[in-house]
Amino acid sequence: MGYSSKNNRRPFEAASKASHHHLINDSEVQALMEHIYKPPRAEDIPLTNLTVNFTPPANNPVEAIIAVDGGYTEAVIEKDFPSRSIHFLQFGALFFKQEDLKEIDSSAFIAPEDMVKLKNISRLKLALPTKNIRLINENTLKASVLKTIFEFFRKNSLDENKSLIDTLAWFIFRRYKGRQRTEEDKYWFLATNPLSPDGNPVTLLEKNMDKDHTFLCPETGGKIHLTDIFRLHEVIDEETGATGILGYVVNVIEHMVIIHFIRQLFNTQPDILRKILFIKDGSTGFFGQTAGLYKPMRDLINWLLSKENILLVGLEKNGAFVDHAQEIQKILKAGETLILTDEYIYRYILPGAGDPTRPYASTSNYGHKVIFKTHSGQMHVVSVPVKELKKTPIKNDLPNLQVILANVEALHCDMYDSALFPVALVNKLVSLSAHPSQRILQKFATQTIK
Repeated sequence: MGYSSKNNRRPFEAASKASHHHLINDSEVQALMEHIYKPPRAEDIPLTNLTVNFTPPANNPVEAIIAVDGGYTEAVIEKDFPSRSIHFLQFGALFFKQEDLKEIDSSAFIAPEDMVKLKNISRLKLALPTKNIRLINENTLKASVLKTIFEFFRKNSLDENKSLIDTLAWFIFRRYKGRQRTEEDKYWFLATNPLSPDGNPVTLLEKNMDKDHTFLCPETGGKIHLTDIFRLHEVIDEETGATGILGYVVNVIEHMVIIHFIRQLFNTQPDILRKILFIKDGSTGFFGQTAGLYKPMRDLINWLLSKENILLVGLEKNGAFVDHAQEIQKILKAGETLILTDEYIYRYILPGAGDPTRPYASTSNYGHKVIFKTHSGQMHVVSVPVKELKKTPIKNDLPNLQVILANVEALHCDMYDSALFPVALVNKLVSLSAHPSQRILQKFATQTIK
């Protein structure tokens, strides 16, 4: 790695323009190149045995859509060493009725008051210290981040009578099961205690949780927040900062917003719950330190499917699966759905043999992926929640598949490649642009933080 210029008085150290021949002529490098596996090209991939035809239901049960998305941007408070930064995050839950969208679609002209019907959005905002700053009443960056996230969950309710932190307890301790809960449902095993000097594990018993959703640390006597089950403290570093948690935070909060709405509907209007399609930007899973949340999420999905049904879909916009969908666009027929098995995933999309004893992503995902080509030719990577992940899923293993695909096709828009109207709209309403949003937020942070 070359030297950089700290004070702009000396040039950056340029890389060598002749060192590549050492790599090209190295025998070990040459031997490695000869053993690299490259997945087959699209035209060589057989799809016949894995595809199912799209058959839209005669009556679409979906009457309303709730789409959830989130984003963030960085505001650098001080550029000089040591640099200091804070991140601003914004989340949105967009709600609209199918009939409103159909009316606009059939109109020759779209009036402003018509668009208002489709912009019924609930916003959540979060400012998160991420590098070389802390809260006034906390001693470390890690403690500041954990406290900030806890307060965010405690104070936000999305205009409901319960907050997100209460919904998190309902979700983690399976309170929706009522008297059918087991003893295992009433505790959470936390692999690392954020207050433990040695990072020891701790078991959080629901009965020991205080009214403020905290637990007494058995080692220090301090307070462990319920949100510490996300294990974000494991990837926060006092020197390099907390930027590594941002993707996890966004995914968790997007999920919790959906779970919050599900809870309210399940408790008050269960007959309405089965008529709403929840759309999440991204796959149906939890990743990194938060991966363990897939277990309570899969339990909730199973419970809802057995009681009231649940229509939930994850839509991926980038990544290896989206790239592969574009690659096979020419050979997948319109109206066909490719159900991705473990064998297919590891042979044609991801390098590696996978785990022979467990399905793909079984320790993080609660849904199976399919690639769907609409009748108009759009390609979508769709994640469908299931009762159980399998190495070779078939269409009967994917509940509500045809209903979900029917709505994916009906909600398409031509703003972007393979775009869905609610996802594109909620992203427009909550995303933070590099210019001018990032610059304005940077000035706001610089002027506000003293």
